Amino acid sequence: MSIVSRGYGVLHGCLQHGLMRVPARKEIAYFGSAVNHHISRTFPVGEIITTDLARVRSLNLLAREVIERNVTGEIAELGVYRGDFARRISFLFPDRKFYLFDTFEGFDVRDLASESEQDLHTNFGNFSRVNVRTVLSKIPHPLQCIVKSGYFPESLDGLEENFSFVSIDTDLYKPTYEGLCYFYPRLSPGGYIMVHDYAPSRYQGVKKAVRQFSDEYKIPYTPLSDMNGSVVFGK
Repeated sequence: MSIVSRGYGVLHGCLQHGLMRVPARKEIAYFGSAVNHHISRTFPVGEIITTDLARVRSLNLLAREVIERNVTGEIAELGVYRGDFARRISFLFPDRKFYLFDTFEGFDVRDLASESEQDLHTNFGNFSRVNVRTVLSKIPHPLQCIVKSGYFPESLDGLEENFSFVSIDTDLYKPTYEGLCYFYPRLSPGGYIMVHDYAPSRYQGVKKAVRQFSDEYKIPYTPLSDMNGSVVFGK
């Protein structure tokens, strides 16, 4: 019997007894480890499901739409951090240039000042422990990556591309808003922009940026029910 089958057996036994017996903490922990073990052995690199299954499944579906409908354009991520989500994006788009935008040094003081000026209560976590080489070591197709280090939008350095998929995950108002203003006009018909951290109260700037952009340009968005709430802009 596989480790996953034994894990499911624990829950099945409880159901057979009409839930008269609540699973013990050790049994629940065992079941969780069994599923994680099974997933990590089953899915290829870039498809390992971690704690945010809804976000990963949404990314998979959007990527499938882009590919099956032959939407042209490159891909990008604004806000890379350690590259875990970039790894999944690269796996799904192996043949497209992948632009990685990040300071790779944590939040820029100019963006933090913007949060304070607007009285946005944002949790300024420490995202400075990032190494570009480590990020690229996670990417399934690193030769497709073009790293754009520095402060966005200055890091664009005159870049003019069309994009089919963009992930924005900056946590702050200003880079989120600037990212939408830059990428959406360059988004190919049928393409998508996925913005993360829309829902948590600790990232109020993201919600403000999304709603401001949507209201100003009359472009609707669709909220997703992943762990921290994402929204998708389509064209």
